[in-house]
This record gives sequence, structure tokens and C-alpha cells, in this order.
Amino acid sequence: MQSKLINGFQHIKYEGLDFAPTETEKKARSFLELMDKRRSIRTISSRPVPKSIIENIIKTASTAPSGAHKQPWTFCAVSSADIKSKIREAAEKEEFESYQNRMSDRWLKDLEPIGTDWHKPFLESSPWLIIVFKKVYDEIDGSKANNYYVNESVGIACGMLITAIHQAGLVTLTHTPSPMNFLSEILNRPVNERPYLLLPVGYAAEDTYVPDLKRKSLNEISEFY
Repeated sequence: MQSKLINGFQHIKYEGLDFAPTETEKKARSFLELMDKRRSIRTISSRPVPKSIIENIIKTASTAPSGAHKQPWTFCAVSSADIKSKIREAAEKEEFESYQNRMSDRWLKDLEPIGTDWHKPFLESSPWLIIVFKKVYDEIDGSKANNYYVNESVGIACGMLITAIHQAGLVTLTHTPSPMNFLSEILNRPVNERPYLLLPVGYAAEDTYVPDLKRKSLNEISEFY
């Protein structure tokens, strides 16, 4: 493998993918068709998912770019029924308060087509919960070490995590009970980590239905210059 020093650090020669233009077009269209089938699923089966699959999904997410390559994330994968039960209880407490007192009438109206409410049974039925924590700083030899572009870096990793879940034939949804501090307490996370996103992961339950929603067209989401 070819390598050279840059600023005193070893760099290796990039061996990228190189397809013919027609093959690139084919792959881009094929991947679009795959991802266009992705939906947020709230009825998740208890059918087991091997730990090895979850491990590979997490490793895929960890290939995301990050500020100064600090990789400021921790993926907590939970299969324990006891811990899932505690998470559901705490999450539903916050969700009930949100639906009853925190959300505006307009917000609640916008949620009607989705058909969601404060009940979150998927937090127990799903074989796995992946809770993503952002590391606002690292601790090295007892001292704080800065991380950079933490929200952006973790957001990109979560997008890749969701993509990897779908590509594996599994389903998920993005769950962000607010506030989420209870996740830090239940999972006993260190003070330099903050809960960022909770993703139940598994197979869709039989007879799962999703809202008949339409995605915005290319013209609505893009400008070409």
C-alpha cells in the first residue's frame, strides 16, 4: 500500500470506487429506489435480530465523517427487556406531558396524518434500541479535549445509521422524547455525553400500515446553478 508523510503523519493512497458513467447512473438510480422505500415504522415485531447485524450497522454509522476525525459519538445498543421497560416508562412520561401541555395546537394538528400519540410500545417490542449519544468533549488523561462540529458530525452518523438499518431489511424511526436526560441516567452514561437520538430497530410487524405520504419533488428541494 502506497503511503507518504503529510505534516509528519502517514497518509495512505486512496483507492476509490471507479465505475463507468453508465454504471454510476445505474447504481445511483438503484440506490434511490431502495431508499425511497424507507419509512418510519412504529409497529415493530419482537422477532429476534442477531447482535452481529446490529454491530455491523453501528460500524457502518461510524464511517461517517466528523470534525477533525474526533468521532464524537457513542452508540448504546440495548436488548435487555428490563432496560427497555425502564426506557419506555420514562419516555412515555415525557411524551404524555408533551402531548398534553408542551406541544402547540398547530404541532398536534400536523401530527394527525402520522397517527402518533404518547404511547410508545415499540420501545419494548423492538428487539433492539440504539441510543445515540453525542460526546461534547473527550477526557484524555484527566483533561478535557475539544470535539468539533459535534451536532453536525453526529447528525451525519445518524443518517448513515438509518440508511444501514434500511439496507439490512430492518426498520426504525427517529424518536426524540424531550427532555432526554433520563436516558443518561438509565444507561449510566458519563457527563461528557448527551443523548441525541433513540432508534428502535427490528423487523416490521405483520400488517403494518404507514401514512400515504408523498415526498417533495426534486424541484421543491433543490436548485441547480
